[in-house]
Amino acid sequence: MRAVSGVPRKRRVKRILKRAKGYRGSKSKLYRIAREFTQRADRYAKIHRRLKKRDFRRLWILRISAASRPLGMTYSKLMSGLKKAGVVIDRKQLSELAIHDPKGFAALVETAKKAVG
Repeated sequence: MRAVSGVPRKRRVKRILKRAKGYRGSKSKLYRIAREFTQRADRYAKIHRRLKKRDFRRLWILRISAASRPLGMTYSKLMSGLKKAGVVIDRKQLSELAIHDPKGFAALVETAKKAVG
């Protein structure tokens, strides 16, 4: 009996075409082209998962900087002061604090000012 890969091939093709649903033109219809474009999509997804972390850190730093300037402190001096004061808080939480609890953030800025001198 001749070995054929009918069922496994059908499953593989269906899986790829299902992932390519929504792509324009032949990218969603033809297996070979759909496979290329889903592989490309996977590469971009991996790259952008890494970039997302950088982008969010950048955003948090921007927010902290914008919130600390009116209180008379730059971002770098604020972070240095918090480190010297022994305040352990990450940038994400500091950013959220600046947005949702300005009084609490102002208290942290004062703590940093005292620590810097």
